[in-house]
Amino acid sequence: MLEKNYAKDTQTKYLLILLTLFFMLLCAYYFTTIGLQDAGPGQTLRAIASWASGSLNEGTDAAVNKIILLLRLPRILLAIFAGIGLAAAGAVMQSVTRNYLVSPFTLGISSAAAFGASVCIVFGSGLFFTSDIGIISCAFVSSCLCGLIVYGISRRIGVKPSSVVLAGIALNYFFSALTATIEFFAKEHKLEAVVQWTFGSLNRASWDSVFLTGCITAACFAALMLYCLQLNAMAASDDETVKSLGIDPERLRTIIGLLAVFLTAAIISFTGVIGFVGLIAPHIARLIIGGSHQFYLPFAATLGALLLLLSDTIGKFILYPVNIPVGIVISFLGVPLFIHLILSKRQRPE
Repeated sequence: MLEKNYAKDTQTKYLLILLTLFFMLLCAYYFTTIGLQDAGPGQTLRAIASWASGSLNEGTDAAVNKIILLLRLPRILLAIFAGIGLAAAGAVMQSVTRNYLVSPFTLGISSAAAFGASVCIVFGSGLFFTSDIGIISCAFVSSCLCGLIVYGISRRIGVKPSSVVLAGIALNYFFSALTATIEFFAKEHKLEAVVQWTFGSLNRASWDSVFLTGCITAACFAALMLYCLQLNAMAASDDETVKSLGIDPERLRTIIGLLAVFLTAAIISFTGVIGFVGLIAPHIARLIIGGSHQFYLPFAATLGALLLLLSDTIGKFILYPVNIPVGIVISFLGVPLFIHLILSKRQRPE
């Protein structure tokens, strides 16, 4: 009887993940042509076929096909990969710290990326440092540096959940203060560029950024899935109990943390600061599907992709022709849930 119930529960969870994935892909396909005149549901397939045949610049639909292939598809795919990566990073960070209020944003990675980009924009000189490649590189290096500092500090006092979180929060404020100082002295046109970057946007999406984020997200997500059983133990037990199971909690926390830092840094260096995805998606996934990571992690990643995709589309069309950055839209969605999490934690008995 127990085996039948377990098998039925497993099938239900797999079905839920597949249905969410199907709905996400359906939305992605629909959003490629939303708002385009004379573009039916099959226009995306025709655009891909014209590109494959080398006739993208030919025919009456050439302009629409270029919009779909060069603007819409890269943006949508970047939203999907960014949502998957940020949600997965948030999910594993919450598991290894056993704190549902932790996300890559909380650990200072996003504010460090903003600092790196600000330094490049305001003080950069030369073709490399004023280009998108220079900004992306500086943001990525700064984010990784922040992650290494967090784990360096934590390692000095023992890589425990509280030490990781406290070090991350401290560095979050530190890099935010550095960014604010740079903005204070920046010239007007450079200040505008810094502010636009920190909003978090998918406007800079290109096939190059999609390829890089896609490869990094796939590799890091596959690596995280290998630790599902150990993450189950980490999330459900204290460090002493985990050690009795033959797992080194500090080592696992370091590996998972560095993977999450690398994944988050790679994404936000292209998108700018996008907060709350790593907080909202894991929380919703845990409530719906439970905390078993072989289901929880892919479900949280799919929800993150869907959430970011919907937020970007809402931002594009809610005040059309004004394009609201996805980082702002996701914050409007995330703040109420964040307050709910705080209230729930406050009401839970100690």
